[in-house]
Parts: sequence; C-alpha cells; structure tokens
Amino acid sequence: MAKIAVVVLADIETHADMGRMANALETVKEAREQGDEVRLIFDGAGTRWVPELTGKESKLAPLYQAVSDKVSGACAFCAAAFGVKDAIKASGVALISEYEGHPSLRSLIADGFSVVTF
Repeated sequence: MAKIAVVVLADIETHADMGRMANALETVKEAREQGDEVRLIFDGAGTRWVPELTGKESKLAPLYQAVSDKVSGACAFCAAAFGVKDAIKASGVALISEYEGHPSLRSLIADGFSVVTF
C-alpha cells in the first residue's frame, strides 16, 4: 500500500488549471480504489478550488464528491491570502495550520508519504 499526499497548487483561472485539478482528483481516485492511504490538500492558489468544487456548478464537482472523504484540508494562511477562508469554513473543509499557518509537507514526508503536486 502506497502513502500519497496530493497537493493542489493550481489556480482556478485557466483551462490548464482545470486540467491540473482534474488530474489531481483522478490521482486521488485511483489511489483510493487501489487501497492506498491518500490525502488531498489544497495549498497556495489551490485553496481557491474548494469553493469551486463544493458548488454544484463546477464540471469537476462530481469527481470531487467521489473523493471528498480523502480531503485533509486547505492551507489556513493561503485561504486567508486568497480571500477564500470563509468559503472554505462554510464548505466544511478543514483549515490546516501545522507549520506557521501552512500544512506541514515535511511531516507528511517524515511519515512516509510521497508528495505529488499539481
């Protein structure tokens, strides 16, 4: 069983950003189906995806719903910086602030996770 942390850094503004988000969700889905320990984390501009994905209008909402139980959370610092902190709180996604307001990628690596960024 693999241990995989998928970190979304992509913004929401371009078609390429949507492609990165779709690939991140597909990676989480595949890992889940294979029984891997997988976590999805939104960081940087990627925090802007949480309100997009939890709304019903996103093309990626159904795929997100299929893996939403694997969401660890979103960076607290970045959520505030990108103006989506309140929307993330309203969505029920946890805000992560393990190291100076950010998720600790180092802790994930120390716990044996491979970190994949999109």
